[in-house]
Amino acid sequence: MSKHVRSTLLAAATLAVTLTACGHASHPSLTPGMDHMAPGNGLSAAEDGYRLTAQAATLPAAHRTPYRFTVTGRNGEPVTAFTVEQTKRMHFYAIRSDLTGFQHLHPTMAADGTWTADVASLTPGAWRMYASFAPVGGKDVVLSLPVTVPGTPAKAPLPAAATSTQVDGYTVTVTGHPMAGMADPLNVSVTKAGRPVTDLQPYLGTYAHLTAFHEGDSAFAHLHPTVEATAGRGGPDLAFHADLSASGNWRLFLQFQTAGTLHTAAVTLPVA
Repeated sequence: MSKHVRSTLLAAATLAVTLTACGHASHPSLTPGMDHMAPGNGLSAAEDGYRLTAQAATLPAAHRTPYRFTVTGRNGEPVTAFTVEQTKRMHFYAIRSDLTGFQHLHPTMAADGTWTADVASLTPGAWRMYASFAPVGGKDVVLSLPVTVPGTPAKAPLPAAATSTQVDGYTVTVTGHPMAGMADPLNVSVTKAGRPVTDLQPYLGTYAHLTAFHEGDSAFAHLHPTVEATAGRGGPDLAFHADLSASGNWRLFLQFQTAGTLHTAAVTLPVA
């Protein structure tokens, strides 16, 4: 082996070690074009010793129905002590596989640790139910279970990526270019009739609540606001940390409140 070849190989090895140390090593086991989902995306019924169980895997269509579930701990017993996160001990979400039919609820817990979420009318198809919580003394956990709603599903294509959307006369504009696996800033502004909205009321401790679901597998992400709400009004600009685990399209659901009315805006965000 010549001196030049040895030098080239040594330089390549040094570069590989350097990239690995910096967190930029390649992943040859990943199929090109496939997303690599990081742990903690809400797609598992068990994580960190906690497990989500439910009384039903099938729910009826077309009318309100209770969905009862329990979170058990490492000892197999129901967990009953939860930390208040954004004014609630439990956040519950329902989303259909085509990312329609979004519901964000706050269930009630019985003394035995059974939670009940009053789920609104569901359309036929495959759904996923998410429980987002923080047990006392533990970290934030998101668990989920699939649910089937009998009937013939009428799937709708995911709306194309856009920077703005409208709901109830309000225009919601999203700016930012988040990268998968990076806690990038994401900004949202709310206007009405071309004028900035400055009367946003506190909702769950902030001026807006932002949740995202990944196209294809419904991976979950809660985008944390950078500022808590005060007693006064907020808007028009809202800032979030967008830590999205995979590239591709994400469906964002922004919830904000004005004059006692809750509004939910949805927009598709591409992630590089």
